[in-house]
Amino acid sequence: MALSNDTIRALAEHLETCELQARDTLKLTDAHPEMDWADAYAIQDAILARKLARGGRLAGLKAGLTSHAKMRQMGVAEPVFGFLADSFSVPEGGEVKTAELIHPKVEPEIVFVLKRPLAGPGCHIASVLAATDFVLPGIEVIDSRYRDFKFDLKSVVADNTSASRFVVGGRALPADELDLRTLGVVMEKNGKIVGLGAGAAVLGHPAAAVAMLANHLGRRGQCIPAGVPVLSGGITEAVAVQAGDHVCLRIQHLGSVSLRFA
Repeated sequence: MALSNDTIRALAEHLETCELQARDTLKLTDAHPEMDWADAYAIQDAILARKLARGGRLAGLKAGLTSHAKMRQMGVAEPVFGFLADSFSVPEGGEVKTAELIHPKVEPEIVFVLKRPLAGPGCHIASVLAATDFVLPGIEVIDSRYRDFKFDLKSVVADNTSASRFVVGGRALPADELDLRTLGVVMEKNGKIVGLGAGAAVLGHPAAAVAMLANHLGRRGQCIPAGVPVLSGGITEAVAVQAGDHVCLRIQHLGSVSLRFA
């Protein structure tokens, strides 16, 4: 790690304040070009610790940057990972207040819920499927705190991979009843299709992203807990939203989930 503990705590406070006040900022590496990956995840951990200290709870986990092409483009070997706080959760069909966000976008996700904790090393797709209780559709609302959505990957990891809101719903089914690679995905905004894809868009198989998350956590002495939603990564490009928009996600066999922006 290149940053001091005091700097990490100060940057975590700064980023979380930007999140809570819907205020943008310049990416962290502008002022701290020496920041490394360990620093970035330490800042993210400190943001979670601040939320837990105020009585919040961990409501889930997420993977981002889950396209092989995008990883090659960005020069990384695995996705980036973040957490979902209980304050991020939106009920199915519920409302998201855009005044609480900076520049929100939505992504369609296949969501995993495990029946037992899972951690690496050595976790793979079969490990994830064996540990999965069920899968269901979810929409993630991402909202980078960085001005004009301009950032590098270390800065975005520190900013909890742009996590802000999420909703899950639809029909929960056992993963072994489905071919997750070929599940068709349709995302609509205000009744018009804005995204089409299939589960294979996530690393060839969405369980691969969950396996990488488990291995990442295992290296840090942590695990994916049972019973919480794990967002495996955006299946299509993120789509910008604004007040008045209604977003609906439909996934083959898994039904639909939706939310509104006010």
